[in-house]
Amino acid sequence: MSYAFEPLKKYAQFSGRSRRAEYWQYALFVGIAYVVLLVLALASKSSVVYGLIVVFYLGVLVPSLAVGVRRLHDTGKSGWWLLFGVIPLVGPITLLVFTCLDSQPGPNQYGPNPKEPAPVGYAG
Repeated sequence: MSYAFEPLKKYAQFSGRSRRAEYWQYALFVGIAYVVLLVLALASKSSVVYGLIVVFYLGVLVPSLAVGVRRLHDTGKSGWWLLFGVIPLVGPITLLVFTCLDSQPGPNQYGPNPKEPAPVGYAG
């Protein structure tokens, strides 16, 4: 579960690579937190809780984009592929496939493979 909070530590770091575990554990954490806040909002019918949902959403927006870009980098794709997600039906399915792909073996143009130990002398 340590990977779930890694994107929050790398708040706006769009460079580098993120492995699948980091991406999906963070997505699970955000999804569960959002559902809990939504249930609280519906149960209490309080505008304060709806305000908390907005604050939570704005708080995780940048780290969510950053971990998405780093996940795409890990598969060898540009972070600009995230914009493909706005295309109805085809975009989200394509991004789902990309985020489920395994890491590119070895270093790529975005950095070393996070699954492998850093090469000797690598200063990135």
